[in-house]
Amino acid sequence: MGNRNLLRDPIWRGDELGKALPDSLHAVSVALPHWQDVVGYEEKRPEVVNRLQCGYPRFVIHRLVQDLARFIAGDRPCLPFPSQHTAQQCVAFIHRQSGVEAQVVERDGQYGVATTDSGYDSLKAFWQHTGLIVSTRRAQSILSGISRVQSDDREVRDSLRRQLAGLYDCSPDDVFLQPTGMAAMFAALRAVMRRTPGRPTVQIGFPYVDTLKLQEKFGHGATLLHDLNHCTENLRALLQQGALAGCFSEIPGNPLLGSADLREITPILREHGVPLVADDVVATPLNVDLGSHADLIATSLTKYIFGRGDVMGGALICNPRSPYHIELRAIATSLHEELLWLDDAVVLEEQIGSFPERMRVHNRNGLIIAERLRSHPAVEQVWFPKWSFGDAYEAVRRPDGGWGSLVTFLPKNAETASPRIYDNLEVCKGPSLGTSFTLACPFTLLAHYTELEWAEACGVPRYLIRLSVGLEDPEELWGRIVRALEA
Repeated sequence: MGNRNLLRDPIWRGDELGKALPDSLHAVSVALPHWQDVVGYEEKRPEVVNRLQCGYPRFVIHRLVQDLARFIAGDRPCLPFPSQHTAQQCVAFIHRQSGVEAQVVERDGQYGVATTDSGYDSLKAFWQHTGLIVSTRRAQSILSGISRVQSDDREVRDSLRRQLAGLYDCSPDDVFLQPTGMAAMFAALRAVMRRTPGRPTVQIGFPYVDTLKLQEKFGHGATLLHDLNHCTENLRALLQQGALAGCFSEIPGNPLLGSADLREITPILREHGVPLVADDVVATPLNVDLGSHADLIATSLTKYIFGRGDVMGGALICNPRSPYHIELRAIATSLHEELLWLDDAVVLEEQIGSFPERMRVHNRNGLIIAERLRSHPAVEQVWFPKWSFGDAYEAVRRPDGGWGSLVTFLPKNAETASPRIYDNLEVCKGPSLGTSFTLACPFTLLAHYTELEWAEACGVPRYLIRLSVGLEDPEELWGRIVRALEA
């Protein structure tokens, strides 16, 4: 970890394009200081891509992971995987998607999938959508010859599970650690499909991009009900057409931060025996209690729970108050592999104890910035869980919980103003959220660049700016934001 304090000295200027956020070998975000840097990143322009020191690990293959792939398969197109079984799943996906040749390869107990140039896109899609990736710490350990036996980490894993169980009001046996948050979502999808094979799923609310892609590519068909104003009647109509394996929903959604009203949704799902899979990454378990509604909770440990932005991890939670608890936990147990690498588990376990205190500061700062943006004359619209379908969020908010610190806003005259404001924001700018330092991004461009018209048809403007508000002094941070708004 570098010595630069990103709360006081953020990486935001144009000449800092491509720097790791934070300054760590294992950083999960990368500096994209200008609006056109984001466009160049999406269009894979060499002048942008060649300057990236890293990127979000499911999207940008880290040099350590590339080195491990070469160690396993030489010069063949290859990605490493955390187990033989995950590699076999990937091979099956490549055959199913493209019919291209692919095989599991192994060297010194490390597994990868090798394919041809024409199969690499499918290989990368499996890595990205499932989150079954090899972390940078794992690659570093293996390449340096200090690969640890995974039985060494029982005490660390048990402590991590115990602390997560305390946050989720469940038993440690209900907590299934995963290598990424998306792997937790994939584990939830596999569990509901195993419970009722062959059935499609439904996504309520505009979703994070890979949550829907996961259901579309690895499930048996998925329907998106993006309109939260009419999701209850639309869900009833969908269930009249046929049975569902599961219902997925983010509480709240990203980036529009609205929540489905689980007081209405849950009874409908229970009536038809359909489990609800909830994603609480934006709210966190400190702020919301989904125990009366969700049957499975898929979460990312990378974001607020860790907070530093240089580790990947996730967890699947089987809710003990669910009527399907015994059934779903048995399925999750039968499908589970312990794939969270020991070194990643260690740094997660070291940091999780400070999560509640940090999250309370995030809550306070997020509300301050959201309220001030809402009253600023240069801002057209602000999305925040307190106001975006706020009654639905209130129904699951804990008595002492807040609204998180993700704030999305659309400037007035956004087509010209958003790039100018983004370029002048004196905060770190790049993908991801939940870091101790404020992190901004033009979310629609980053997540939906190839489908911008579709996103706008779902009510998500292409020119919005998303802020993950950090732990900075809120007055000082607001001064930086105002300078950008009025530049």
